[in-house]
Amino acid sequence: MPSHYASLSRDELATLVPELLLIGQLIDRSGMAWCISAWGREEMAQVAIEEWAGSSPIYTRRMQRALGYEGTDIVTIFKGLQLDIGAPPQFMDFRYDVQDRWHGTFHLDHCGALMDVEPMGESYVRSMCHDIEDPTFDATAVATNPKAQVRPVHRPPRAPADRHPHCAWTVIIDESHPPVSPLAPYYVIERTRAAVVELDPIDPGDEGAADYAGDLVSDVDFGAFSHSALVRIADEVCLQMHLLNLSFVHAVRTRSSDEAQATDIATKQLIGIAGIASERIHRALGLPDTAEGALRALELHPLLNPAAYVAASVDGYELTVEPSDATADGAWIAFCGPHETRPLQAAVRAVDPHLDVDVSGSAEAWTATLVRRDEPAPEAGEVAVTRFSTGASFAFEPRTSIPITVI
Repeated sequence: MPSHYASLSRDELATLVPELLLIGQLIDRSGMAWCISAWGREEMAQVAIEEWAGSSPIYTRRMQRALGYEGTDIVTIFKGLQLDIGAPPQFMDFRYDVQDRWHGTFHLDHCGALMDVEPMGESYVRSMCHDIEDPTFDATAVATNPKAQVRPVHRPPRAPADRHPHCAWTVIIDESHPPVSPLAPYYVIERTRAAVVELDPIDPGDEGAADYAGDLVSDVDFGAFSHSALVRIADEVCLQMHLLNLSFVHAVRTRSSDEAQATDIATKQLIGIAGIASERIHRALGLPDTAEGALRALELHPLLNPAAYVAASVDGYELTVEPSDATADGAWIAFCGPHETRPLQAAVRAVDPHLDVDVSGSAEAWTATLVRRDEPAPEAGEVAVTRFSTGASFAFEPRTSIPITVI
């Protein structure tokens, strides 16, 4: 099936791609609150480590191949971070320096994740910036070079409290370093269908850049990419989200007392991100505040994308879902249907709280019909939890894309 994103203009895609990257980062804001409630802060941190370490090496290599910048050096690592849902542009404002192919540094002028966590207290900051970052930065770097080490120069808790930049890190590749091996969840997630799904190749004859094979730039200018490249990037970013979610669900399931608890936590995570994602897509693309606008936002939602992975189509006021690789993997779409309508409700009510869905069919093949109720529904508690993040209302600003040269 052709990508749903192919129907967007090049300018619309350039607007949407950073939105998708930010939406991916907010998955944790939606999911981790429920892990804390179930198992406490320390176990939540372990879920996060396994979640990111299980998925990021896979999707990092996918984006390298898609955009033609495969390599083993610092520049390859930094390009990957710029196209990673763990480091969405501006919200996680990474600034890079490259000394040579094997030595580099970065710092964060703004860390949206830190802004979210600092009000929760030093123990939560330490969990994120120490316990989680140490293994997951190396797990991301291992996708490029197993001899890469990402190490802090300084990091939160901030001392003084307004220290700027928020953190700084070195990245060094050295043959003397012991090679980093993937963590155990990686070997589970690499066997999913999401890890190997094939997407349409980028058309090299399309107007604009077809790859990221040139210089590393300070801020990626998504408008410089071709329409074909942007469609592929959007689909890859959605796959990043699916892989991260599959890794999250695996980590949750291994800790849950039974399948009912695992399903409950996974569903709450989906409800929260479904509402915020729909709201941001709707706002970014200037879609109308109508049933048609809600369905268009849903059609472009990461829940239903990429089309090569999730078999879903919108026609009139109906969404039709068929069995697919996503249902076989137990991805987000498996948590929707006649048995569970709340994620779909959250997505359409983010556009208009009067909207609702009537769903009929089986667990894997079903149709959701959009309907309008007389009374507006209150915002789901799971969406309100996700809205706690400053990323829910974060606004991107224009940036100049400057090549980064060896200093």
